[in-house]
Amino acid sequence: MDAEELHDRRARSFGATAAAYAEHRPDYPVDGVRWGLAAATGAVRRVLDLAAGTGKLTAGLLALGCEVTAVEPDAEMRAQLSALFPQVRTLPGRAESIPLPAGSVDAVVVGQAFHWFDRDAALAEIARVLRPGGALAAFWNREDDSVGWVAGLSEVASSSVTQTWTNDWPTFDGELFEAGETAEFPHAHRRTADSLTATIGTHSHTLVVSEEERAQVLGQVRDYLRSRPETAAGEFEMPLRTSVVRGRRRFR
Repeated sequence: MDAEELHDRRARSFGATAAAYAEHRPDYPVDGVRWGLAAATGAVRRVLDLAAGTGKLTAGLLALGCEVTAVEPDAEMRAQLSALFPQVRTLPGRAESIPLPAGSVDAVVVGQAFHWFDRDAALAEIARVLRPGGALAAFWNREDDSVGWVAGLSEVASSSVTQTWTNDWPTFDGELFEAGETAEFPHAHRRTADSLTATIGTHSHTLVVSEEERAQVLGQVRDYLRSRPETAAGEFEMPLRTSVVRGRRRFR
């Protein structure tokens, strides 16, 4: 399998485990969501949650009083989002073809998904649906591997298709966007050994491998967590870092 085919398979892998994704994936820190939206000039009311998945960002946007439209290509993910947030308008669509009118939203947010997009086509579509001065904010949760036991977990949780996280985040400065900035926010996810194993089971690098390799990786994860004093018994905080990249739609 070549790199492009693997990328596409990973991008399409989440629908089969949509219920587990909804149950086990972390949300996003409210301070980070607020900071991302603050790139906009003027008030932010109408927000597009693009590649919304099961609504992990949607929940934070609703808590801030936003009027949310969710766009998500996978039917199973959309079904989970609609069940959790029936008040949210949820539409099928992709970042490269957004089913909204031009200039119809004050902000576009993307949680844990911008890396799956065709960057240039997606930025053009996002700019189209944003009003001038509107905000674009992309979010990534990642494990805080500056913590010793988390670094060890990363090693045992790797599969044959795991890729190393980098800080090479996209930039939103250019012809369509300005004021590109990046910030990082501490975050945490309340877990047990079993529920953190289930969380890792929703990651694409464990979804696209063989059933045998998936079982082996998740078994290693569970054994490791049960062997560590920080995670062996009861609930614990999984330390995360949330990176946010934001930009503003140019007025011209």
